Amino acid sequence: MIKRVMIDRQGGPELMQLENAEISPPGPEEAQIEQTAIGLNYMDVYQRSGHYPLELPSSLGLEAAGRVVAVGESVSSEVSIGDRVVYGGVLGAYAERRNAPAARLVPIPDGISDEDAAAVMLKGMTVEYLLERTYKVGKGDSVLFWAASGGVGQIAGQWGKRLGARMIGVTAGPDNLALVKELGYDEALDRNSEDIADRVRDLTEGSGVPVVYDSVGKASFEASINSLATFGMFVSFGATTGPAPDISPHLLQVKGSLYFTRPTLANYVASRDDLLRSANRVFQMMEAGAIKVNIGQRFRLAEVAAAHASLEAGRTTGSTILIP
Repeated sequence: MIKRVMIDRQGGPELMQLENAEISPPGPEEAQIEQTAIGLNYMDVYQRSGHYPLELPSSLGLEAAGRVVAVGESVSSEVSIGDRVVYGGVLGAYAERRNAPAARLVPIPDGISDEDAAAVMLKGMTVEYLLERTYKVGKGDSVLFWAASGGVGQIAGQWGKRLGARMIGVTAGPDNLALVKELGYDEALDRNSEDIADRVRDLTEGSGVPVVYDSVGKASFEASINSLATFGMFVSFGATTGPAPDISPHLLQVKGSLYFTRPTLANYVASRDDLLRSANRVFQMMEAGAIKVNIGQRFRLAEVAAAHASLEAGRTTGSTILIP
């Protein structure tokens, strides 16, 4: 028997139930993982709350690390019993043990802990595709990044600094402003007390930034689009305050021949080759000391409702992990 978290309807954190369940041997092309650390992501909130549809009843969680304890038929070169592995984007992570497609498992380098791997996998790969593929950030670029004190934002500040960019982070409150300045951001703006677009114009001598990374959505849309330079790119990759409004071609024209994109990690790591390339780039940055993972909170798996409530209320900083 194992413990796992399930929901039979979507809604608030209280709907998540920790239950006992049998686990079957891994099927063809699957591996069974004894999990040691589970990553918490805002996507989990979207799926639990109903923002994204799920076939119910459903498990939850997309990211975890652990050790392979069994493999099914046709698992050859991907993983072996005893390997330390991490995965992201495979529903069902909120469990002590689970079966997962072997092709989605990534070996963890010896110098990286299970907790750090679980805390960084999805967030790190998100930063990799945002800064190195959606818009290729280069030396000297001014970059505006929202939610700079969150898990993705903290990694982005360090990553952007490594690439030689001038990172401008948006957060809230003096403690978070100080924190992000320590994590690679050259400038830290307070969304509660400053006009973000005006401040960006001041910092860029009126020109604006070539790229905005916005995971906030509805509440930040106007400030983001008004912060962009001519030919700038608006990268909308989340919606914590609700979806951004529909974009008209006319608006992109009058704001300076802008580009607008709504990317998702799933497309950028759809093949195993792309998955390994992205994950190994994250590990490379960690091993080089370019990025450090800040695990701001740890909860037991039985405390998953409290973890979700803290994340939704904005009481978390950095990454949050669940301990099975």
